[in-house]
Amino acid sequence: MGDRCIIVGAGHAGSQAAVSLRQEGYAGDIVLINDETDLPYHKPPLSKSYLKSPDSGGLVLRPEAVYRDNAIELMLGARVEKIRLDDRRLVLADGQELDWTHLILATGARARIPDLPGVDLDGVVTLRNMDDARRIREMMPEVLNVVIVGGGFIGMEMAHSCLAMRKVTTLIEAGPRVLARSVAPMVSAHVEKRSRAAGIDIFTGVQLAVIEGEGGRVKAVATADGRKFEADMVVLGIGAVPNVELAAEAGLLVDNGVVVDGHMRSSAPHVYAIGDCVSYDHHQVGRRVRLESVQNATDQAKHVARSILGRSDAYAEVAWFWSDQGDMKLQTAGLSLDANHCVVSGNPEENAFSVFHFQGARLVAVDSINKPSDHMIARRLLAAGLSPSEADIAAGQQHLKQLASGKGMVPA
Repeated sequence: MGDRCIIVGAGHAGSQAAVSLRQEGYAGDIVLINDETDLPYHKPPLSKSYLKSPDSGGLVLRPEAVYRDNAIELMLGARVEKIRLDDRRLVLADGQELDWTHLILATGARARIPDLPGVDLDGVVTLRNMDDARRIREMMPEVLNVVIVGGGFIGMEMAHSCLAMRKVTTLIEAGPRVLARSVAPMVSAHVEKRSRAAGIDIFTGVQLAVIEGEGGRVKAVATADGRKFEADMVVLGIGAVPNVELAAEAGLLVDNGVVVDGHMRSSAPHVYAIGDCVSYDHHQVGRRVRLESVQNATDQAKHVARSILGRSDAYAEVAWFWSDQGDMKLQTAGLSLDANHCVVSGNPEENAFSVFHFQGARLVAVDSINKPSDHMIARRLLAAGLSPSEADIAAGQQHLKQLASGKGMVPA
């Protein structure tokens, strides 16, 4: 057998890895395996436009012809049962076995399911893939009251989508604020205030106790403090669990994701991992992280292709994220995990501002709401290791743009 790279998982990471391998000059066979039957598709619209639009054609990441023209074999609706490292073989659920010289795991993550009575009732849903989105959209005409559990990106996006579809929308978050894992308290407060004003009932610091049903279908949720909310649909959005079972069973090192080095290599030779299922040492924060974002999946996919062909430095891309929630476009560049102070630019009252996060004098992240130019400047500053002063930020966007181009600054 000649060279063959098999990619397990065909989300943003897997699809990009296959195409990038060809772009980088990989001449061996490429096989892209996915347990879903749809062509690889964009996931962010599932919680927004897809729910409101009957046409899903625009969701496809790449036309089928792209895979065909690049000699990428698509195996859709196929599930990998086992990875054999000793003889480099994959065992599929149908008994088929495939040889590989390089293996890329892009297995993603699945919705976290709380250990609560009633989670199996009809009408209790998660939103991680196309089948989930189809199920939700089919149910929507019969739904009046929606309760969303979890105030992260998916929960908040779903809440605004449900509101736009004229549903009575309640969001329950166990933590003290929404988007707590992703943005600064000031940004959370702004999003909460504006979302409440739009008509979403948001309850923070509230624990769910039970999901109640009747005749096998959800009817209400009850909280630990004794409140009850009617529900024709309950959306569980309390985070995701990396799909690492295949890797762990094969003996790969796992720690909140498949552990990889700066070249996306796992603990086994010729086995790589990318995207939501990966834990890696982040150059900015100096510790192991697992990121769930399209940017991270796509950039790691491009990186692993270069690694397999022996021409990559350690992965050091700037992390960035986005989320559309009602009339708010939230964009984040960098990671604010270790920030100890911040500087605000713009006017929250006008629903357009940015929060610059610093660790000492070093810029580590920027959260922006309806300030896309600030976001792009922030990405350039962070990529170049440049840190503006408070006076620089006060001087305005044009000044920051000049600084981002390297004029008048030295790396912090």
